[in-house]
Amino acid sequence: MAKLILSMDGLVLKEVPLTKERTTIGRRPHNDIVIDNLAVSGEHAVIVTILNDSFLEDLGSTNGTMVNGQPIKKHFLQNNDMVELGKYKLKFIADLPRATSANDFEKTMVLRPNMMPKPAAAGPAPAPAAPGYNPTATQPHESIARPAEAPAAAPAGPQAVIQILNGPNAGKELQLTKALTTLGRPGVQVAVITRRPQGYFITHVEGSTFPVVNGKALSLEAHALNNHDILELSGTKMEFFFK
Repeated sequence: MAKLILSMDGLVLKEVPLTKERTTIGRRPHNDIVIDNLAVSGEHAVIVTILNDSFLEDLGSTNGTMVNGQPIKKHFLQNNDMVELGKYKLKFIADLPRATSANDFEKTMVLRPNMMPKPAAAGPAPAPAAPGYNPTATQPHESIARPAEAPAAAPAGPQAVIQILNGPNAGKELQLTKALTTLGRPGVQVAVITRRPQGYFITHVEGSTFPVVNGKALSLEAHALNNHDILELSGTKMEFFFK
């Protein structure tokens, strides 16, 4: 289990395991990590943890959030990253080395032409490498992805698929073969679909507007997907179904 080590001036104050999908940080008492200091905003930042991956997002704080000395808006946390909020520091300790979990991260579906996966050619062929992960990109069409070292085995049971229903990519499909698939546009709206023993779930990760499933906006909690659910994300409609 990943955790944060809170310290100030070199003195360790406490350790916080990341047991929740959303861990909030701020000065107000309702936060999961409360830092009672005027340099810290009431709702300063949030960490979203999906499987072995954790995303840090600044919530428009007054003094900003730094990671390893650099200001960030959104950052994919890696082992030993140092998050700085005023005089306080939060050291991120990963549960597993990122290299061991790379195969569990699906390439992002960027909602624009020429970025959708093409149908597989006849006969065996090596899987293309996914683009490099760039969680701090400010351009709205950059992809969030991590490299896949090898194609993962197909999950047991029916194969889940996302199909685009509108726009230039209408008709294109993405098979959900990995444990985690990221959808959306960084800086605008991002969600992830995770494959769990109980089924497939969609979770909001980034953006002020939440994804819509069957006409209803999601909450902060993970939402179980059912066959032929209609998803709306970043102005694009998609259908989730089993083949």
